[in-house]
Amino acid sequence: MSKVNFFLKEPKLKDETLVYLFFSYNNQRLKYSTGEKIKPDYWSSESQRAKETKKFPEYPELNARLSFIQTQVNNAYRKILNDGEIPSNKLIKEELDKTVRFGEAKKEYDLFSFISKYIEECKPIKSSGTIKAYNTTFAKIKDYRTNIRKNFSFDDIDLEFYNSFIAYLIELDFSQNTIGKHIKVLKTFLNEATERGINKTVEFKKRRFKALSEITDKIYLNTEELERMYNLKLSNDKQLESIRDLFIIGCFTGLRFSDFSELKRDNIIDGNMIKIRTNKTNDLVIIPLHKYVREIIRKYNGNIPKALSNPKMNINLKHLGTLAKINEFVEVSITKGGKLVKNSVKKSSLICTHTARRSFATNTYLAGIPSITIMKMTGHTTEKSFLRYIRISQEENAKKLLDNPFFK
Repeated sequence: MSKVNFFLKEPKLKDETLVYLFFSYNNQRLKYSTGEKIKPDYWSSESQRAKETKKFPEYPELNARLSFIQTQVNNAYRKILNDGEIPSNKLIKEELDKTVRFGEAKKEYDLFSFISKYIEECKPIKSSGTIKAYNTTFAKIKDYRTNIRKNFSFDDIDLEFYNSFIAYLIELDFSQNTIGKHIKVLKTFLNEATERGINKTVEFKKRRFKALSEITDKIYLNTEELERMYNLKLSNDKQLESIRDLFIIGCFTGLRFSDFSELKRDNIIDGNMIKIRTNKTNDLVIIPLHKYVREIIRKYNGNIPKALSNPKMNINLKHLGTLAKINEFVEVSITKGGKLVKNSVKKSSLICTHTARRSFATNTYLAGIPSITIMKMTGHTTEKSFLRYIRISQEENAKKLLDNPFFK
């Protein structure tokens, strides 16, 4: 038995969003972009059609179009059965492409014009950081085209392209993680083009076409170091004091900079918990307040200090680390330009806003709090992604194990 449903791509948007067709059959499901767009306010999730309202006078045409597409997908399914073939997403999509000509499919987009258009579409709905990452990767793709003195299209994005593009990024002396981020963003572009029926090449989905990554020597601040920073006398520099206090809040809540920098009085529940919906993942997290956080909140009468920009915060945090005498030398290694590079640097020079989240995860883990409990506060959905935040030395790991009954 087959079933057709229509859903909005971004049902919470205020602006227009794509309408997707979902065709369920034989325990399989095809997701197919109709190319049609509508504001969620004008959409009925019950009827899966546009509302009959004067505010959206185009509703008859849109609904007729969706009904036509529904008929075509059912016809495609029956045709495949009548031809004696086993229905599959690939076969149904091929049949649909023959009869359904819509939205993006009407226009011939090359790789570069599509990426440019997609980035513009994302500006109202994605964070500024995401748009910056998109633009940076797009610039590198265009630079690569200039470097090889040859244009390329969707059809050219294969494993040979992948190896050549990575070799180019290595020549630019990029770290492995930076290269991985560019590949990840490129795959985002290609996935979106594929969903819209613009890209027909799926080489980028192969296992070898992967985003490279490596675990870097990111630091965390232990509880003794955080105590030293918290106890610094900074009353003669109010701005530095508020930066320190805001950072301490991050270190004892595990929130990202984008979240702890926007905390408001309304996020404080009963004076002992923080309740906030995170910016990056839209997850609701509830975090009990550490005594330092409670003291800081009382200090500012519930008005959390305002943050400077992330780069300015990072400069001041390194200075705070020096004042707190967090000056031990640590060895950091990173694959850069295809070579492993090792350096010994002062720990204070590595402190940044994200050190707060890493410190919270590591310190709570060392305190014996179960991973699943910490993940409820950090918003991590998998233990694998959570464990990337844990930064403990071999010695710290051994000390933690000494409390295990096995070693008694």
